[in-house]
Amino acid sequence: MRRLALIALPLALSGCFYPADRGRALETRLEKLDASQAQLQAELRQTREQLDATLPKIDAKIAEVSKALQGLDTASRRSGADIGIQLQKTVEDLAQLRGQVETYLYKIGELEGALTKTSEETEKRLQALKGDEALKEAEARKKAEELKRPTDKKEFLALAEEKAKGGDVAVARQLYSEFLKKWPKDALAAEAHFGLGETYFTEDKCREALYEYGKLLQEHPKADSTPNAYLRSSECFKKLKMQEESRLALEELVKGYPKSDAAKTAKARLAELDKAKKAESKKGGKK
Repeated sequence: MRRLALIALPLALSGCFYPADRGRALETRLEKLDASQAQLQAELRQTREQLDATLPKIDAKIAEVSKALQGLDTASRRSGADIGIQLQKTVEDLAQLRGQVETYLYKIGELEGALTKTSEETEKRLQALKGDEALKEAEARKKAEELKRPTDKKEFLALAEEKAKGGDVAVARQLYSEFLKKWPKDALAAEAHFGLGETYFTEDKCREALYEYGKLLQEHPKADSTPNAYLRSSECFKKLKMQEESRLALEELVKGYPKSDAAKTAKARLAELDKAKKAESKKGGKK
């Protein structure tokens, strides 16, 4: 029962952490910004085209009025009422066209302002996200995609381990995640969970690391890396100030895998804890 509680705790602690999704969330946000800019640019282009189509009409109307004024002598042969009607219609047409131009110019000004604002916001967000983990994950995924993928699962896992040992943690993390998607039930998935947990552990991301160690303990209790997962879990709990859980992980390690190298380390740490506890008790007794 204690072992089950220990396994369940990392999963409960880290259930809200899904690092692999952060890059996709970032890309979605950036795609929306790009779509918004594209829409504004399309509207601006359409409005300018409408303006370009309207201006020749105005020129034509002005030419028509000029021609009408120059031909007043000819027009005077008709009744004053006919001339007034034609002139009034021409003036109204010009006013309507002028109104359209003003509307287009106003709309262009608004669209240019909106486009400038969107561009500035996009730039600010991109600058802010440069140090964001989601951006790092997206970049790692892009970098990982450029790698040639082995079709053999052992070689695939070896590539991930190679990247992790070489310090390319983000790329290794991406590869481990891909491995678990491709071969989730394979025995080697245990090593992938452990390796993925290690990428987080090296960056002091204990909650994310505990989630991976917990999956390993839950799904692969007999794997070679299981004892080390208990040891790492103890270290993570300690960093999270969860002393009782840290000790419990060590005790379960010694109990379940007494002959492992990790168990030797666990025994030594338990002895240190007992020694510190006795010293604390003596100190308290003197008071």
